[in-house]
Amino acid sequence: MNYYIDIELFPKKELRENILLNQLYLEFHKRIFDLNLKVIGVSFPKYRLKLGDVFRIHGDKESLEKLQSEEWIKKYPKNYHVSKITIIPQKVKYRVISRVQQTMSQSKLRRLIKRAEEGKGGIKEEDIKKYKIKMLQGGLDNPFVDLISSSNNQRYRLFISFGEFQDTEIKGKFDTYGLSKTSTVPWF
Repeated sequence: MNYYIDIELFPKKELRENILLNQLYLEFHKRIFDLNLKVIGVSFPKYRLKLGDVFRIHGDKESLEKLQSEEWIKKYPKNYHVSKITIIPQKVKYRVISRVQQTMSQSKLRRLIKRAEEGKGGIKEEDIKKYKIKMLQGGLDNPFVDLISSSNNQRYRLFISFGEFQDTEIKGKFDTYGLSKTSTVPWF
């Protein structure tokens, strides 16, 4: 992972930063999926409480060139600035940026209710209210992007976790969101 691309977001009154990031991340995810690239990682260098207005994509030069070979940032071209492929600075820290999933969700509750209706276990009628209360209390504080599933057109939140800083890189594979539970990305 020697190179990176920065995509800076320029929000407008009608298109807030989070909306632009949601759209950008969805297009990025589709492109990575189509290319089956497992060596591309992402970071958010302006992350504080929110993910920020810079979306950084890390990888080797060849993979980043493949990613950019087709214009995948189609909508709202005036709202993004895409940098050139640039070499990563020498003195950087590293960190794992991964996906965090809630253990309790509305979709899981629907599946449990359906199983109960079909007589295949599931959740009891009297436990549904308890499940909902516990689900609402156990929300995640992590930053997130809102995405839309291409398979069922349902909205879902991709919660992101930022690991501790490390001095050395851990190489490995990334998922189609550019995230990994073990592989690090440069942080600068």
